[in-house]
Amino acid sequence: QVKLVESGGGLVQTGDSLRLSCTASGRTFRRATMGWFRQAPGEEQKFVAAIRSSGAYFVRYADSVKGRFTINTDNSENTVNLQMTSLKPEDTAVYYCAVATGVPSSSYIYTRGDEYDYWGQGTQVTVSS
Repeated sequence: QVKLVESGGGLVQTGDSLRLSCTASGRTFRRATMGWFRQAPGEEQKFVAAIRSSGAYFVRYADSVKGRFTINTDNSENTVNLQMTSLKPEDTAVYYCAVATGVPSSSYIYTRGDEYDYWGQGTQVTVSS
């Protein structure tokens, strides 16, 4: 049974940094896309960042986090991390880790939630002003 477990959420102040981690168990995800989404209260779920290893690493970020967030995986590719810096109150949300097992063509990165097959339970990130 595949299980994704997120960790690292918490309450921080504007400008602080936070590192989220997600570890997948139950199978090895070679060449899978591992991503992060977030959902703020009253809003729909939104793409944050994703990474895929296919020889080279392909990465994509939402415009709202570009330059502030960094996504990476460990050597086993079963753990994905999201380093968040310069946090803003609008980054407050529940952050979800997800894995897409499809193999897209070229450097395409999945950004839609329905393209992902497995999801974690989420971890709360709250940024106070």
